[in-house]
Amino acid sequence: MLEQKLKLIYDSAQKQISEASSSKNLYEAKVKYLGKSGELSLLMKEMGSLPKEERPEFGKVVNKFKKELEALYSRTEQSLKDQELAKQLEQESLDLTLPGPEIANGSVHPTPLVIDEIVDILARLGYSVRTGPLIEKDWYNFEALNIPPDHPARDEQDTFYMKPGYVLRTQTSPVQIRTLEKEKLPLRILSPGSVFRCDSDISHSPNFHQIEGLLVEKKVSMADLKGTIYFFVKEFFDKSVKIRFRPSFFPFTEPSAEVDCSCPICKGKGCRMCKNTGWVEIGGCGLVNPKVLKAAGIDPNEWQGFAFGFGIERMAIIKYGISDIRLLSDNSSFFLKQFT
Repeated sequence: MLEQKLKLIYDSAQKQISEASSSKNLYEAKVKYLGKSGELSLLMKEMGSLPKEERPEFGKVVNKFKKELEALYSRTEQSLKDQELAKQLEQESLDLTLPGPEIANGSVHPTPLVIDEIVDILARLGYSVRTGPLIEKDWYNFEALNIPPDHPARDEQDTFYMKPGYVLRTQTSPVQIRTLEKEKLPLRILSPGSVFRCDSDISHSPNFHQIEGLLVEKKVSMADLKGTIYFFVKEFFDKSVKIRFRPSFFPFTEPSAEVDCSCPICKGKGCRMCKNTGWVEIGGCGLVNPKVLKAAGIDPNEWQGFAFGFGIERMAIIKYGISDIRLLSDNSSFFLKQFT
C-alpha cells in the first residue's frame, strides 16, 4: 500500500517539477513534495505501519526518489533562470544610442590659475621655474638669507618648527639659494609654491602660496628691477594700473622696497579692497644683499642680482575681487565654478 502511494507521489512530483513554468511554481512544487512538511516527509512517518524487515528497503527507495527529484529540481531551476534572464535581457536591452548621464566638469582653482599667468608673463623675459622642499633646513630658510637667530621672523609664533634644524618653509626664497649653489650664472628663475606661517584671519592663512623671482648677472641696477615689476604688473592687471615703490627693509635685499599698485577694482578712487586709499600692496623687492650671494658661494664683487616676491592669494584677491582669503581653501564648487 505504501509502495503504491510512494510511486504516485514520485510521479506527481516529477511531473509538477519538470513542467513548472516559473521559479515561483517550481519552488511551490519543491515545498509540496520535498519540504519538511512535504508529502515525502509525511510518507516517511508512516513507515511504522510496515513490517520491521521491510522498513530498510522502503527507506532506501524513498531516499532514491528524493535524490532524483532534487536533481530534477536543480536542472529545472537552472533552465528557468536562463529563460528568465534571456527574457529580461530582451525586455531591458541597453540602447547604446542614448546620451550618457551628464558629468559635472571641475573648475580651475584661482591659485594655480594665477601662478600659471605669472609664469607665462615672466617667461617672456627669460625666467624659468625652480622648485624646492616644503620642509626646509634652517640654513636655507634663514641663515643663508641673512636672517639672524634673533630676528622676529624666527619666533615660534611665526614659524612652524619641525625637528631641530628644520622648519616648514616660511617663503620660497630657499629655492633661490639652492639654485645659486647648483647652477651656473647668469640666471633668471621663478620659485612658486606653498609656504607656511602661524597666522590665520580674514586676510591671512597658515598655508598660502608665493612666487619669487631672482635675476643674477654681471651688472644689475634698481632700474632693471623697477622695469621688470612695471612690465609684470601692467601685463597681469591692466596697462592703466599705476605702480609705486616705498622704501622698506628685508634682510636678504639691500636696498629694499614694498611694491604698491593703484587698486584695479576701483581704479584708484577708493574702495573696500584698498581700504579707501586707492593703493594696494602686492609684494616686496630689492637688490640681492651681498651677504646672500656670499652664503651661496658667489663673489658679490663679480655678480649682482635683484629679487622680488608676490603672494599668490593676494594677487588672486586683487585680480578677481575676492572678499575673503578663506574662500580659496574652502573648495566650494559655487565659488570655484566662476573660474571655469
